[in-house]
Amino acid sequence: MSALAVFEEIIDASGVAQQIEALLPIGVRPRQLTVRTLLAGMCLACADHRPAHLTRVHQALTSLPGDDQRRLGVTADWKNGPHLLTYRQTEYTFGLVAAAAGKDEPDGLPSGPLQRICDALLEASIPGQFKDTSTSLAVDWTDLDSFSRPPPRGTSDCADPEASWGHRKNNLLRSQDELYYGYYLSAGTMAAEENGPAVPEFARRATVSSCRHDPVRAFAAVLTALPGQGIPLGDILGDSGYAHRDADAWALPLRLAGAQLVQDLHPHKQRPQGHPPRRHHRQREPLLPVHTPHADRTRAAGPHRHQPAGRGLGPPNR
Repeated sequence: MSALAVFEEIIDASGVAQQIEALLPIGVRPRQLTVRTLLAGMCLACADHRPAHLTRVHQALTSLPGDDQRRLGVTADWKNGPHLLTYRQTEYTFGLVAAAAGKDEPDGLPSGPLQRICDALLEASIPGQFKDTSTSLAVDWTDLDSFSRPPPRGTSDCADPEASWGHRKNNLLRSQDELYYGYYLSAGTMAAEENGPAVPEFARRATVSSCRHDPVRAFAAVLTALPGQGIPLGDILGDSGYAHRDADAWALPLRLAGAQLVQDLHPHKQRPQGHPPRRHHRQREPLLPVHTPHADRTRAAGPHRHQPAGRGLGPPNR
């Protein structure tokens, strides 16, 4: 099966193309570029390791074989003959979609409709035979540079006002973090259940938030919505960056949603002097004050269960 066929299958299974089309204004003349074809072009551009520029989406669509172009409406019969999709038409449809799925006042977080669109596409990308193989997720966030940044002096205005300055680990032989301008990308990948069979590590949920927002709080809202979408929460594997957050930001909402937290202790949470060292990941290790609900149910992650992932995004080491 070709990459285009796979992307079309995912888009159709998610049902988001029809949902977005219903939000768009109806013009006097039908648009040549449909939302379904636009989404397919975006997937093709990213799968080909092209920069995520709208011009690359247009190039991906106009580079398709002739039969696919006609089927997807990239080439259409106009009054004066066949008409090839233009970049302006691509830009126009994309602008309509962005306006329909965006916020009136952008704040660095995705709108509800946009997050639901992304959730549906990711969920549709998981083959049906694997959807119920595991309820465990390994979570992490990574830095995502913006396409723009403010000038070094004079003004803070730039072409991407929703982005913000953030810190990231640069993996150099020094303790300082590196400053960058952009976003945090958070993702949760499917992980094997404890004592369960191995499962493919599909990305099940993801979100992007400006660096002015806490990525843990932003992603907690995405994960706690899963039970309402018919997907129960099991173990949530995270590094010490999640353990160090306030209880209301991560631990309590996840537990109320039915999740079990399996995460590394933050270095600031030192064991009392004389306390025996941690030896096994099943040992109970409360991450919250004793008065919080179910504090004794949080398990400390053992080295073979989940290694600290730093700020990099990827599956846990086993």
